[in-house]
Amino acid sequence: MNSFKVLSAFSTLLISTSLSGCMSTNDAFAPVKETTEASIGYTPRIVSSDADIAESNQLTDDLIQKTLTIDSAVKIALLNNKSLQASYNEIGIAQASVIRGSLPANPVIAFDQTRGTENLETERLLMLNIFSVVTIPARREIAIDQLRAAQMRAAEATIKVALDTRQQYLRTVASRERISKLNDIKKLTDAGADIAKRMGETGGLNKLSQARELSMAAELDNEIAKAKLDEQVERERLIRALGLWGERTSIKIPEKLPPLPTKLKKLDDIESEAIKKRVDLQAARHDLDAMATSLGLTQVTRFVTDIDLVGGRISDKNTDTGETEKFNKIGVDIEIPIFDFGTARSLDAEQRYMKAANLLADKAIKIRSEVREAYLAYRGMHEITRHFDTQIMPLRRTIEEESLLQYSGMLSDVSELIAETKAGIAVQIRAINSKRDFFIAENQLKAAMVGGGAGGGIDFGTQANSQTAEPAGH
Repeated sequence: MNSFKVLSAFSTLLISTSLSGCMSTNDAFAPVKETTEASIGYTPRIVSSDADIAESNQLTDDLIQKTLTIDSAVKIALLNNKSLQASYNEIGIAQASVIRGSLPANPVIAFDQTRGTENLETERLLMLNIFSVVTIPARREIAIDQLRAAQMRAAEATIKVALDTRQQYLRTVASRERISKLNDIKKLTDAGADIAKRMGETGGLNKLSQARELSMAAELDNEIAKAKLDEQVERERLIRALGLWGERTSIKIPEKLPPLPTKLKKLDDIESEAIKKRVDLQAARHDLDAMATSLGLTQVTRFVTDIDLVGGRISDKNTDTGETEKFNKIGVDIEIPIFDFGTARSLDAEQRYMKAANLLADKAIKIRSEVREAYLAYRGMHEITRHFDTQIMPLRRTIEEESLLQYSGMLSDVSELIAETKAGIAVQIRAINSKRDFFIAENQLKAAMVGGGAGGGIDFGTQANSQTAEPAGH
């Protein structure tokens, strides 16, 4: 068997052995599904073919026909978020790297012909990079670790889209509930303004009291206008999070947030759970594993950077006699590191590894703090909101009822009634905002536990100042 056939058979064996372990696209996406479903209860899907697009569109249309729930909002976002689908493409790119890492470098065929005065020499060579062959196991292991990291990053992106959508849904529903509450109050103020106007016409109410009553109704109209603008902005942000456009933007949103849960989740050893479940930490670990393998490879090959195996056949034809003499040829080309003994490459790899290891440790420390902070916010906002429901709101209803009775009995003037009504409006709006902030804190606790941190959180440091916020504000 000549050298061409030997090298050809060797290459075929390598390729068939390497490709036998390659996974399909669905297999590569399976860890993303498992991680996402276990973390937040939602299963993502890749939308790439025409059939996938048609099915996604049908599911979206079915969901938007009904009043949007927090679950249906997340499902729509996972189907239609194009940035999320782009993160899934990174898995395919990483798969391609696994395939490349499982194969040797392509062989090189060289053909050379030299004509002399008496003979014609023909040289055919097939060169195979031995270095790329012997390092297949290490290169494949590195590529697989990088694929696993890409899978965890895709899972993190999926979780982030889900949690961001949940958060924006809560903000949008809360903005609608504020409008609903203000409209209920407006019915009372409009009735009071109408009575004041008629009493002013008959002389039963002086101009000052009449102006105060009408001013309150006008101010409330202004607050409702601001609340409507706020709702429109929050709604548009939700539509953007859902990835909808055109006719699909006509979504139906409920008027009120869900009721406050009576019991809190009991989370034991939340730090360890977060370290175990955080997908961003898992991705960083796989990156570090790939780098560790790469460092080992660099140390092993620091003195021999490239080896080429050359095989071929030389034909030497005598031009006078017409006879051809053939010679087999095999050789090895080795790069000699005269100027660089691999010190720079080894030092670079070691420092990159230590940098990644330190960043991973720093991330783990910060995750522990993040989950403790999120749990404090979750418990604290539940207590604050429950205090509104059980203490503040009942007292405010009593004050408003008594103020109305005293006003009806002419024991207080209209200015006192207006002042109490304004105070009551502010308290009701703060109660709605507090309930919204509790659900957002719950969402952020989940993000701290599994990764994919949701943006646009609550500044709990200014919570005390928010008690004096404008009725229609945040």
